[in-house]
Amino acid sequence: MQAKKTLNLILIAVFGVVIFISGFYFGKGEKIIVDPSEKIDFFLFGEAYYLLEKNFPEFEKIPKADLSYGAIRGLVNSLNDPHTSFFDPEESKIFSENVVGEFGGIGIEIGFREGRLQVISPLKNTPAYRAGIISGDVIVDVDGESVEDLPLERVVTKIRGPEGENVKLEILRDGEIKEFNIVRETIEIPSIEWEIIEEDIAYIQLYQFHKTIGSDFNKVAHEIADSSAERIILDMRGNTGGVLEGSVSVAGEFIKPREVVLSRAPLPKENDHSVMRSSKRSPIFLNYPVVVLIDRGSASASEIVAGALRDQRDIPIVGENSFGKGSIQKMHDLPDGSKIKITEEYFLTPGGTVIQENGIKPDFEVEITEEERDEDIDPQLKKAIEVINS
Repeated sequence: MQAKKTLNLILIAVFGVVIFISGFYFGKGEKIIVDPSEKIDFFLFGEAYYLLEKNFPEFEKIPKADLSYGAIRGLVNSLNDPHTSFFDPEESKIFSENVVGEFGGIGIEIGFREGRLQVISPLKNTPAYRAGIISGDVIVDVDGESVEDLPLERVVTKIRGPEGENVKLEILRDGEIKEFNIVRETIEIPSIEWEIIEEDIAYIQLYQFHKTIGSDFNKVAHEIADSSAERIILDMRGNTGGVLEGSVSVAGEFIKPREVVLSRAPLPKENDHSVMRSSKRSPIFLNYPVVVLIDRGSASASEIVAGALRDQRDIPIVGENSFGKGSIQKMHDLPDGSKIKITEEYFLTPGGTVIQENGIKPDFEVEITEEERDEDIDPQLKKAIEVINS
């Protein structure tokens, strides 16, 4: 028995070392090299595996894939970064649906902040929005199950589901628990809309930074240039971000070519600029007066655009302090259809402002009360009009 145990431990340890030191980016042929000075105790892992295999009832009935996924989740979770995540094949499918822009659910973007799972923003005209879910709500429970220790992607899986089915959420808001019973719908994520208000103001609502937002926004910019609009209000409230290049393209319609949109740094430190990202567009809106609208649901790419426009053109910002997601993630595919999303860089505004955890502070702070929201009163937009008129 002891000999079998020793052999198992050796095999497991050797297998782990081979995976960690000689792994490949599948399909790319690039070797992953682990610094040999880093001492990872694979024998400890082997000992734990052996004890579970020997003592846990019906251990042999547990799918080996589940054991692998559990080990990977533990590794990822040890980084204590809410934006670095592992997705098994089923969760990867859900993530891909979100990127495409259509899925069955209630229409909320969620994320971790200060250790709590919060609503970043409800998408406009979705079941969550109509039910009264707002940015900053803390999700406590989904369908009777606490989400305190669940990873983000598991909570997303629980909230989403077939159209027409009900999901119950317990929300913590201002120290009070509120219950919401919401019927799921097929959610189509909009991209961009615009209209003329106040006779000559182009009011642009930018909802998401999808893969095609650069060309979509450029098309809108030409439409506005051919219209009666002389001023612009860019509304990115509730815009949780998306594709990094989209933020560069959008900002490029407002600032001079080759001006910096963001700088990237390996760590979120002031004045630690490692890579600059600049616009290459011929800006259509360079000479237009502009006001930007943001709120607590504005995150990531929308924060990049807001920061760039203020730093490069002194464009005023109206609304609430933004969410504060100043990191860049890249998705890596694994051979069985699972994925790992890894935080690889942090970004700063052109002036060196750290967005991570801090967000973008507006020049004119205006909040919307629940009563105003219920009555469809928009004091933030009203203030933006006032500012642009001045």
